Amino acid sequence: MAGNKRAIIVGIPGVGKTTVITRAAELLSKKRNATIVTYGTLMFEEAQKLGVKDRDEMRRLPVEKQRQLQESAARHIAEMKNDIVIVDTHLFISTDEGYYPGLPMRLVTIMNPTNLIMVAADPKQIADRRRNDPTRKRDEASAEAIKNDLDISKMMLASCSVITGAPFAIVLNDDGKVDEAAEGIARILGVGTK
Repeated sequence: MAGNKRAIIVGIPGVGKTTVITRAAELLSKKRNATIVTYGTLMFEEAQKLGVKDRDEMRRLPVEKQRQLQESAARHIAEMKNDIVIVDTHLFISTDEGYYPGLPMRLVTIMNPTNLIMVAADPKQIADRRRNDPTRKRDEASAEAIKNDLDISKMMLASCSVITGAPFAIVLNDDGKVDEAAEGIARILGVGTK
């Protein structure tokens, strides 16, 4: 049996990351003690104390306030002792000042991941998913802008890998392929699904 894993799994809004992660955790939990921690939820719990009403409002906070919320969440994650900890997060937050890294060096150093995984999909599929998601107030974006965000994500993920020494992988979640994406994550984390 493989050692304990702390996997940071990222993806841009609309890629289906949380759905894939949920399925992967179900597969992993058949053989190991796996848990999901949503980075944004930990941050949001602290932001609510400041009067923030929803997660979309939280991402519009000033960069310094986001930085404080991020560090608090990273420390909480670093203290978790499960066999497999899956951290559901984003690589960046799009702010008025530009792209703000969701995983700057100080945070990945605190969390010390064993694996870095990006969930990706075709940009047009992501644009369609965003348009058809009534549960969130997502920013509209063209397929070209989404492709740019995916490219930036790959560069940031590779940088996190260099900083931490953790391997990184990209798992595709194309339409109708959630189970295949989840199985890919389970394999990466050393738990075969067959």
